[in-house]
Amino acid sequence: MNSLKKGILFTTLFASLVFTGCSSDDSEDLVGNWIKKSSFDGPARSSATSFVIGTYAFITTGYTGDEYLKDLWAYNSTGDYWEQKADFIGAARSSASGFELNDKGYVGLGYDGTNKLKDFYQYDPISNTWTQKADFAGTARYSAVGFQVGDKAYFGTGYDGNYLKDFYQYNPTSNSWTLATGFSGNKRRNATVFVIDDKAYLGTGINSGVYQVDFWMFDPATDVWTRKRDIDQDTEDDYDYNDDYVIVRSNASSFSMNGLGYVACGESSKSIWEYNPSTDIWLERTPLEGSARTDATGFSIDQRGFIMLGRTGTSYFDDSWEFKPLEEQNDDDN
Repeated sequence: MNSLKKGILFTTLFASLVFTGCSSDDSEDLVGNWIKKSSFDGPARSSATSFVIGTYAFITTGYTGDEYLKDLWAYNSTGDYWEQKADFIGAARSSASGFELNDKGYVGLGYDGTNKLKDFYQYDPISNTWTQKADFAGTARYSAVGFQVGDKAYFGTGYDGNYLKDFYQYNPTSNSWTLATGFSGNKRRNATVFVIDDKAYLGTGINSGVYQVDFWMFDPATDVWTRKRDIDQDTEDDYDYNDDYVIVRSNASSFSMNGLGYVACGESSKSIWEYNPSTDIWLERTPLEGSARTDATGFSIDQRGFIMLGRTGTSYFDDSWEFKPLEEQNDDDN
């Protein structure tokens, strides 16, 4: 076996071991508390798509283990309850991508059980209607990231039979897609993105069985990607800030609040890590008090962070959790 194959095998085996125990049960020294919220009213699912408009989070599509879905649900974050809305008008699917732009939601891409997809749709919460828009200009794919930053919206990375690293920007005025500035990071699918102060931060994901350790910041004002510190443990003697890092994973969820970013769950994990953009350092926080899970949904509403849905193996979840980063962990409040 050549050295490259040995390196890939070691990385994959190491990551698998890390995810099994990534957040030990002993979280006495970790800060943060999870509050159980109103359970999702729709069927339990993984690989759903979400976008946030005002104080509402909208969740659509996903997979139950037996069925691909197209129902749409709105979470009222002030009242802690769910409302069913107009079904998504595209094909039922999982692993789609979405974003919010100008108070409308957008969903596209994904996998319908047979085909990789590139169709694209807009949701208007005022009229509760969907409208088909111009197809995505890149290849049909799933497990891509979607995000809006600085009033610009993007789809990128994913899997079309090949692992991808391209990004396209959507213009709602012209209803068109434009190939965006090149991304210098590695190809990947199942990455995650969060936004802080009009900058997007992208990391994690997998490429050909290897978990990706590079972490990037995108500034829409300059269209420049900047590499930040890697999210793996450093083996050099002159670094100690990341000795305990076990962040690398795929299929994670993320959100941001109060100027900090959070990456949680993924690959049957329940750990959560907090990113400070001013120091470029990560800190582990109290792990999710619910079941470990992958392909969950994460979002933030008015400086509040949420994780919900997802699966572990063939078990699919409909629970919802809010993370309180400054509170001490409390088993008695759920």
